[in-house]
Amino acid sequence: MKKGLSETCHVFFSTMANPTRLAALEKLREGPMNVSQLSEALNQEQSMVSHNLRPLVRCMFVHVERQGRERVYALNRETVEALFDIVENHAKKYCPTGGRCPR
Repeated sequence: MKKGLSETCHVFFSTMANPTRLAALEKLREGPMNVSQLSEALNQEQSMVSHNLRPLVRCMFVHVERQGRERVYALNRETVEALFDIVENHAKKYCPTGGRCPR
């Protein structure tokens, strides 16, 4: 591994390794949403969703755009769709339990 890549990978995957963040990313695959819409769709407190959107924006997994008084979040499709495709393909090919690996 290139020097420094392990740190980058750690930050990258640590940001992704959170159920609320993953659920938000999956929901944003359907299209851009504001935090209220995401909160309702995920059945989570708005403050919890906002808290978990910050690292996704910081790492550019999600883009945010101001529209009037609200902030609208959209998936960075170039990166996140590719990641979801890799995970789906891996699960189909290598996970005999359908992606539910034993812990």
